[in-house]
Amino acid sequence: MTLASEDTVLTWTEPDPIPLRGTLILLPGRGESAQVYERFGRRLAADAYRVHAITAPTDDEARSREQLEALLTGADPEKPRIVAGSDAGAAYAASLAATGRLPRASALILAGLPASPQAAAHRDWAGELDARSSCPTHRGRITEAGVRAGELFTDLPAAWFAPELPGEITVPVLGLHGQADPISPLDSVRGWYAAVPRADLVSIAGAPHDVLNDQTHRTAAAAIVLFLERLRAGAPLARTERTYS
Repeated sequence: MTLASEDTVLTWTEPDPIPLRGTLILLPGRGESAQVYERFGRRLAADAYRVHAITAPTDDEARSREQLEALLTGADPEKPRIVAGSDAGAAYAASLAATGRLPRASALILAGLPASPQAAAHRDWAGELDARSSCPTHRGRITEAGVRAGELFTDLPAAWFAPELPGEITVPVLGLHGQADPISPLDSVRGWYAAVPRADLVSIAGAPHDVLNDQTHRTAAAAIVLFLERLRAGAPLARTERTYS
């Protein structure tokens, strides 16, 4: 397994000689860089899914879209091509899919999806860390990777949240959400997922907003791999909701 870096894109590749099983492109959330997702990328790559973490759409939407399109175009078309997003990255990915701007994507994975464009009430840095993750390792990573304090509490473009959008998403969707998310409470997104034709919503017991990087990151990764393997097998992906601990 190798890590490659080009500009603001980080890539974790499948271990040689294991064949590639699919490509996952991750859009970070507010205040985050691609480096925040190193542990996540390594874990998924170990299961032979190539992971690219790109520019956050709230940092540079045009650059993020350019990178996303290039990676989708360059990925193996015979294997699933999945677009994933965390926080604002999830909202942006969903809006692209709903408006027909992700024609090459096989599925979406949305983590910590915001319920609306209005930001949660501002917290100081200690409060922001608590809202993001309770994992000591990841909290250290947040600081090392230079997550920008306070940006989590900024509003998002209203166009990403048009009420008709979830019903227009035609690809399968896996939603991952912390049951203890104080930024986007679980109850506030259930209606959104219920409007998506094929959405599987997994809530993680005790997890806060950054559900991919909390102490239950292994559970979140396992839920993703199960979803990806069902996708590869062509298994039906019905609208469901379940909770993992």
